[in-house]
Amino acid sequence: MFRPAIVKRLGEEELFNPGHPACHGCGFSITLRHILKAAGKNTIFVVPAGCTSIVAGTMNKATFRVPFYHTPFAASAAVGSGIIEALERRGRDDVNVIVWAGDGATYDIGFAALSGAAERGHNILYICNDNEAYMNTGIQRSGGTPRGAWTTTTWEGKREAKKDLIRIMMSHNIPYIATATPAYPLDLYNKVKKALSIRGFKYLHVLNPCPPGWRIDTSLTIEVAKRAVLSGAWILLEYEDGRLRLNPPSNTMLEKRRVPLEDYLKIQGRFKHLFKPENKWLLEKLKNDIDEMWNWIKEMLAK
Repeated sequence: MFRPAIVKRLGEEELFNPGHPACHGCGFSITLRHILKAAGKNTIFVVPAGCTSIVAGTMNKATFRVPFYHTPFAASAAVGSGIIEALERRGRDDVNVIVWAGDGATYDIGFAALSGAAERGHNILYICNDNEAYMNTGIQRSGGTPRGAWTTTTWEGKREAKKDLIRIMMSHNIPYIATATPAYPLDLYNKVKKALSIRGFKYLHVLNPCPPGWRIDTSLTIEVAKRAVLSGAWILLEYEDGRLRLNPPSNTMLEKRRVPLEDYLKIQGRFKHLFKPENKWLLEKLKNDIDEMWNWIKEMLAK
C-alpha cells in the first residue's frame, strides 16, 4: 500500500475523476491520476484507440478534467505535434501537450509517428502506457510483450524478446527519457514534472500491470509492479542530455542481488506455463534478456 504521507505530497487537486469504467486494479488508472496531478490543469491529452479511450468516458461523464483528444491508432504523436505547433503559432507556451499511448500504439502501430515527432523535436511529452499486450481488443501480443508471456495469440508463450524501445528512443537524441511504474508514485510524479520543464520531445515509459491480461488478482497491482522493479525485470532510469542514471531502488541493484525473477513471475497467470519442465528453456531465455539489459546498463554507466 502507499504511505499516506507520500500520496499527500502529490497534491490535493484531482483531475482524474472517480467512477470511471476501468477494470478493478487497473494499473494505468492509478498512473494517470498521478500524472495529471503533476501536469496540472493547463494540459491537453492526446490518446489513440485503446483502454484509455473507454475509460475517458463521454460528454458530461468524462473522466479527464482537461481537454482530451481521441485519435486514430497510428496518429497520436502526429496529432500531438499538430497541437503544439498550433499553440506556438498563437504564442501559447503555457500548455502541456501529453501523448498517452499503449504499447501497441507505441511499439507497433504508431511507431512511425512517434519516431517522426521525436526526430523533429516537437515540444511534447510522449508517455507509453505499457501493459505489455493489446489489452482492449482481447489480450493479443505486441512488440512490448516480454518473452514467455501468454496472450491469446501466444498461448504457449511468446517466443520473441520484448523490443528494446528505450535504446531505440535514445538513438533519436532527445533531451529526456525515463521509466516509471505506479509502485513508486513520487518517482513517477517527479519525472513528469521534470519532463514538462524541459523543452523538446520527451519520452516516459511506464510499466502498468493489467489484472485481466496478466492474470493477477486485482488487489496485487502495486505489489506486482514493485516486484517487477525489485527483480530487475523493470529498471527505473533517466537518460538526460546523453547521460544515463538509475533511480531508487534500481540504483542499488548493481551492488546487491536482485530478488529472484520467479518472485515476480509466479504471481502472474500469464507466466505459469514457464514452470513446466518442457518450458525451462523459455524461462532461461527470459532471464538472459534481463541479464543482457543489466550488462548494457553497466556499460553505459561506466562511460
